[in-house]
Amino acid sequence: MPGVVAAGHPLTAEAGAGVLRAGGNAVDAAVCAVLTSFAVESPLTGFGAGGHMMVHQGAKTTLIDFFVAAPGLDGIDRGAELVPVPVRFDAETTQTFFVGPASCGVPGTAAGLAHALERFGTVALGDLVGPGVRHAREGAPINRGQAYILDILAPIHERMPGTRELYAPAGRPLRERDVFHFPELAEALERFGAEGAEPFYRGEVAARISDFVVARGGTLGPGDLASYAAVERPPVVAPFRGTEVLTNPPPSSGGILIAYCLGLLERFGPQSGPEQLVMAMEAANDRRDLAFAEALYEEGMEAGFLDPVGLDLAAVDLLGSTTHISVLDGDGNCASVTCSNGSGSGVLVPGTGVILNNMLGEEDLNPGGFHAIPPGRRVPSMMAPTAVLRDGEIVLAIGSAGSNRIRSAILQTLVRAIEQGYPVGAAIEAPRLHFEQGVVQAEMGVDPAALTRLEERGRTVARWPSINLFFGGVQAVARDPASGELSGGGDPRRGGAVAYAD
Repeated sequence: MPGVVAAGHPLTAEAGAGVLRAGGNAVDAAVCAVLTSFAVESPLTGFGAGGHMMVHQGAKTTLIDFFVAAPGLDGIDRGAELVPVPVRFDAETTQTFFVGPASCGVPGTAAGLAHALERFGTVALGDLVGPGVRHAREGAPINRGQAYILDILAPIHERMPGTRELYAPAGRPLRERDVFHFPELAEALERFGAEGAEPFYRGEVAARISDFVVARGGTLGPGDLASYAAVERPPVVAPFRGTEVLTNPPPSSGGILIAYCLGLLERFGPQSGPEQLVMAMEAANDRRDLAFAEALYEEGMEAGFLDPVGLDLAAVDLLGSTTHISVLDGDGNCASVTCSNGSGSGVLVPGTGVILNNMLGEEDLNPGGFHAIPPGRRVPSMMAPTAVLRDGEIVLAIGSAGSNRIRSAILQTLVRAIEQGYPVGAAIEAPRLHFEQGVVQAEMGVDPAALTRLEERGRTVARWPSINLFFGGVQAVARDPASGELSGGGDPRRGGAVAYAD
C-alpha cells in the first residue's frame, strides 16, 4: 500500500514503510515502527515506557491512551528516594531529572500497542516484531542523533548496573558509528510477538519487574501491573485557520494546552509571529496551576477550558516542550504515536529487556509534588499526537518528543504548515522558540527584530547559536487534499527520517 512514515531514526521509518509495502495499513506500520524504535532508539522508549496513539480510520478519530500510571495499589511502602541527576543540553542549558527505582511508574507500551493492533490493525503481531528483533540481536549502528542522546543521558545510565554496561560496554561509552546490541530486548520482542502483552502484566516478566523494583525501594507492585489497561478516548477538537486539529485529551495536558494556544492565535489576528506565539505560550503557562492539574481528571474539563467566550476574553486581555512516529497510508488512514521513557530511570530489569521509565520523577508531570498522584491514575503527560482534518479528510499527522517543549514544538509546526503554507519538511526545520519561566528561548533564525521588540517589553531572550534537541523532535506526514500526494518531514534536531512506500 502506498504511504509515508516519519520517525526519529531512519531504521524506524524504514521498518514502518516495509509494512505498508507488504500491504499493511497505517496502524500496522506504526506498531512495527514503534517496536523497531525500542531497538534503535532505546534510551527514550521501550517496554518500560508509555505513550499515546491517535488513529484516524474511516471517518472516525480515536486516541488510545497507554501512558504511564502511578503505582501504589499494592500498598508497598517506598524504601528509596528520587535521585536528582542534571542533564546538560549544552554548556549553558541544564535540566534536572529525578531517577532511580522510586521514579518508576506502571509502563503501558505493551498493552497499548497490542490494543491498537487488535482494534485497528490487519497484520498479526508476530509478523511485526521482526525488524526490532533483528536490530536488537544483530546490532544497529549509532548515528549522530543517537550519539548525542546517549552523551547527554550518560549521567543517568552510569548510575546503575545494567544500563551502565549496556550503554558503555567494556567501560567505554558508545559513540557515533559504534554498533549497539540489546539481546535481551530481542528476546522480549519475540515473546511479545508470540504471547502479546500478557507476560508483561501478569506473567513472568511482570513478576521480575515488580520484584526488582520493590527490592530496591520502588513501589511498582504486581497489582499495579495486573490492573493496567489501555483506554480509548475521544480527541480534543480545535478549529484553526479552516481546519480541525484533533489532539490528545485530558488527563494529558499537552493537547489541551496546544488547543488553547491555537484558539488564542485565531483571535490575535491572521498572522502568528514570535510575539503572538510568546503571548499564547505565556497565557497557557499561566493556566497550568494546581487547580488545572486536578481538573484534568474531571469529566468534560476540556469544554470549559476551551470555552469560546473564555478564549475571547483571554485574547482581548492579552492584546491590550521522547520518540514520535507519524504514518499515513494510501487509503487515508493515519496513526500518530508518541512513546516515552522520560529520561529513563536507569533501571534495567535483568532478563527482561525492560528499561523502566522515570515518570514519577519528572517535575513537569508532577505539579502537585512527587508521589502525590493517586495509585492507578494516569500521569498527566505533555504528549500530544495530533491529526488535522480539512473538510473531513486527513491533511496532517504530527507529534513530537521534547519534554515540556513538546507543546511549543507542535504548536509552531502547526502554525507554519496550516497558517503559513509551509511544506511539512520546511515547517519542521524552521527555527523555534519556547517561552517558560519568564525566558524566551530562541533558535538561530527566529526573527531578530521580533526578539528585540520582546526584549524592549521586558522579556529575557536567550539566543541559541543553532537548532537543538532541546526544542523538541517533531515527526509529521501530510497529504495534499487536491492531488492526494503524500509527504513527510523528520526533525533534524532528533535525527528524524522519512520513508515512503510506493
